[in-house]
Order: sequence, then C-alpha cells, then structure tokens
Amino acid sequence: MAYEKVEKIGEGTYGVVYKAKDRYTNETTALKKIRLEQEDEGVPSTAIREISLLKEMQHRNIVRLQDVVHNEKCIYLVFEYLDLDLKKHMDSSADFKNHHIVKSFLYQILRGIAYCHSHLLPCQFSCTLLYDGSRDKRQDNLGKVVTLWYRAPEILLGARQYSTPVDVWSVGCIFAEMVNQKPLFPGDSEIDELFKIFRIMGTPNEETWPGVSSLPDYKSAFPKWPSVDLATVVPTLEPLGLDLLSS
Repeated sequence: MAYEKVEKIGEGTYGVVYKAKDRYTNETTALKKIRLEQEDEGVPSTAIREISLLKEMQHRNIVRLQDVVHNEKCIYLVFEYLDLDLKKHMDSSADFKNHHIVKSFLYQILRGIAYCHSHLLPCQFSCTLLYDGSRDKRQDNLGKVVTLWYRAPEILLGARQYSTPVDVWSVGCIFAEMVNQKPLFPGDSEIDELFKIFRIMGTPNEETWPGVSSLPDYKSAFPKWPSVDLATVVPTLEPLGLDLLSS
C-alpha cells in the first residue's frame, strides 16, 4: 500500500481511522479503514454511499476524500489530515467561552451543510447517504444514523423517510454544546435520548407535530413533559442566538 500507518487516531461504528503518511510524497493523511471480513456481498453499502457522496463534495468546509485503496479484506478511504476535529478543539480550548468563536465555527458548519443540501446531499455527520437528484429529496433510509446525542427525534421514533431537517437538528445540538461546553442531549440509549429531548422540547403530539403519532416507535404512553424556555437551557446565549437555536 502507498500509505504507511503512523498511529490510530479514532474508531467508530463503521471503521478505524489512522494517521498515515504517503510513502511517495511524505504527505500526512488520514486513513479510514473499513473491514470487509463479515461482508458476504463485498464492499458494504455504507462505504459505497460514503465514497459516492464524498467524491461529489468539493468545499473548503468539508473534509476532502483524496483516494480509495482496497484489497480482499478491507477498504481504505484516504482523507486530508487535520490536527483537530471540533470535539477535540472544544475539549482542549477555552476559546468557546467567546461567542465570536462559536459564531465562526457555526458559520463554517452551516456553509458545509448548505453546500451538501444545495447538491441534494444529506450530511448526517458521517451518515453517508446519497440522494438521487432525479427524485424527491427523501428516500427510504435504512439503519440508524448520526451519533446518538445529535440524532433527530424523527429518526429515534423510527421514521423510514426523512430529509435535510435531520442535519439542521444535529447542527442545533452542536451549537448549544459549543455555547454550554457540554452536550445538550447526552442520552445513553435511544429511549433515554428521546426522553432527554422531550424534557426540554416537550413531548410531541399531533397538535405540536402533525403526523408524529403515526411514526413506528411513537407511544401514546410517553410521559407528557411540557416544553421549557430555551433561555434557561442555554443561559449565556444572546437573544439573536436563542432565536436561531429555536428556529
């Protein structure tokens, strides 16, 4: 392989990420390894979707896919290497006490999302879905997507069709986390995540969310929590920021 692994820098649901170097150019890269051992039909559909999506995205606020390398046992996605992701930066820096820094990062996230959506591509924060531009901006999406704390309630309630608003929900969660310097909905299971959302946003019903009762995992027996004022949830956020977060 043309890339030499330096160290493991992350691991997620769909693969392991390594810091690596190009043997020919000495350029530092990030290798995302996706195992194929348990795939009876070759490359997993999630990887195919991610590759297809990333090949189409060329934007300064979206990590670049530089190469794809594969063999019988695994496939490597070769990305540009970045020293920090947003989470690591938040954990290691006091910058986020400054709301101008929060605005700057939020702006960059929204630019990347807007680019994806303008090209009929859902971001879903590594979800790797690809929309067919010849169809409606929705399609049957299989599996659970998005890290739990940022997962939209319609997905948690079992929706099989959803669209770009699930990304907007995730951005709102990240926005609040940057301001509060802690996650907004840190659930440890899907039902716990739902209930943490309901305790702040209020338990949805047909009046507040038409059609919610028809979602597969909606239960009429859910506890009935009222919504709370977001100003008490994100107390340091200025009025314009609260208006944006609540919209």
